[in-house]
Amino acid sequence: MAEIKFTITDHLGVLSEGAKGWKKELNMVSWNDREPKLDLRDWSPEHDKMGKGITLSHEEAVTLRDLMIKKL
Repeated sequence: MAEIKFTITDHLGVLSEGAKGWKKELNMVSWNDREPKLDLRDWSPEHDKMGKGITLSHEEAVTLRDLMIKKL
């Protein structure tokens, strides 16, 4: 399996923290040297391990925001 390369370019905030110290974070992340995208997932305290998450382009994030505002 190929190694996934990532760089957290901007830490936007923490949504929650689990009992083992993992945090659900909203960050801007560059995956495999690509343009950074909005990323929501669980991270280990050292940011060397990650859980499943979702990565959104700017356009997808705006659409998600609009849908949430409309429904909430």
